[in-house]
Amino acid sequence: MPPTAKITKEMIIDAAFEVARTKGAEKINARTVSKKLNCSTQPVMYHFATIEELKKAAYEKTGEFHTEYLLKISKTQKNAMLEIGLNYIRFAVEEPYLFRFLFQSGFAKENSIIEMINSEELTPVLSVMQKAMKLNAEQTKNVFITLAMFVHGYASLIANNSFEFDEELAAAHLGQVYKGAISAIREEKI
Repeated sequence: MPPTAKITKEMIIDAAFEVARTKGAEKINARTVSKKLNCSTQPVMYHFATIEELKKAAYEKTGEFHTEYLLKISKTQKNAMLEIGLNYIRFAVEEPYLFRFLFQSGFAKENSIIEMINSEELTPVLSVMQKAMKLNAEQTKNVFITLAMFVHGYASLIANNSFEFDEELAAAHLGQVYKGAISAIREEKI
């Protein structure tokens, strides 16, 4: 008899991530994850005492995936800030279940925009933005908040099937918000 394949914790997290990605986070349970792995529910429950723990692990993986997605900036792109903003909106278009999992499920650790902007997970995004805008850290955070409110609202409308995505129009609107945020920061210096 051949040895049985060992189901690792990482395999279970990956399967839960795929369930969230294709069916929604609310569909993550021992049965759906074990079905994805073609195994019994025993390995899932062995590695995770509760489904809530498994969802938190899948949420963390989703956050990492989202950060990587945001930072996929083309070499020819003149404005990294606009590209990150458009990537955020594209994420809602291409990964609506993951978008809702990240931003509308209640799993976020942060309770406010200030906590979010100061979180470790946002550091890579803010670093790229700061370098692109040639602003200090505090100014970058202020611009980020303005852009985040705009792109999150735009992306939420799309992810919840209430708004059709027009990339050219979104880019034009995002450009206006970006220019306004930068102008406001520069006016503060005077």
